[in-house]
Amino acid sequence: MPNYQTDAIDRRILEVLQANGRISNQELSEQVGLSPSPCLRRVRQLEAEGVVERYVALVDPEAVGLSVTAFVRVRLDQQDDRHLAIFESAVTEFQEVMECYLMSGEADYQLRVLVRSLGAFEDFLRHRLTKVPGVANVTTSFALRPVIYKTELPSLEW
Repeated sequence: MPNYQTDAIDRRILEVLQANGRISNQELSEQVGLSPSPCLRRVRQLEAEGVVERYVALVDPEAVGLSVTAFVRVRLDQQDDRHLAIFESAVTEFQEVMECYLMSGEADYQLRVLVRSLGAFEDFLRHRLTKVPGVANVTTSFALRPVIYKTELPSLEW
């Protein structure tokens, strides 16, 4: 359950900011139907409450030479808190790991990894990921191409 209750205006602010995080407060206030001061107060409140975590620029991985996307499923030899913490601490240090999820099912973790080449992935796998204590099994699938890639959350009617 969310800690901060948003109303219709907050949700509209979030929709606009997700589409354009660089929008001026003046433009944002016009789009959501508020004057600039109350609009800015609401944005600052959403930031203070952690609803808006940060602002980023989305960079095209292909444009900077990161052409290989791998989805890696990792199984640990033990799933107790200590082993989970060791693994999670290690993967936070790997810049190639874009996302990491603790999973249910056959794998303990699912990673999304970005690298320049298959050779770079092999190096990452052999010399880094499988060296993490407790890693028992790794299974990889390579993305052929993205079909859908979204950064905006689904409908903000929550």
